[in-house]
Amino acid sequence: MREHRFVCVDCGQEKIHVDSLTTGYGIDRAGNKVCFACCAKRDTADMSATGCAVLYLTEGPEGAHVGNWPGTLKIRVTHLRKGSHNIAGSRTDVWFTDCDGRQWHGVQLGEFSQICRCKRLKAA
Repeated sequence: MREHRFVCVDCGQEKIHVDSLTTGYGIDRAGNKVCFACCAKRDTADMSATGCAVLYLTEGPEGAHVGNWPGTLKIRVTHLRKGSHNIAGSRTDVWFTDCDGRQWHGVQLGEFSQICRCKRLKAA
């Protein structure tokens, strides 16, 4: 196991992360280290500002969720529909509600990826 010490550029806290697989932080475009908790805050703000997101779709015993790579952003899927796709073989459509109560739709293609491309739906 390796220990990573860093200061998060967003919250300013010194973090100590012990893990053999990850560093405990993401790096933004400016090269700053951002802790996983602040990554979720940034992802949420980016979703709100842009109306689109690339998330990961996971299905488990507790149901389906979309979230960010470190798993610190996790949103429950309210509806899921599986179908076929002419190139990828399969397609999974998901619908969910963000923390601001806005509706979203996401599409995940194929059986060997969790990548789900999501867009906010227009208000009725």
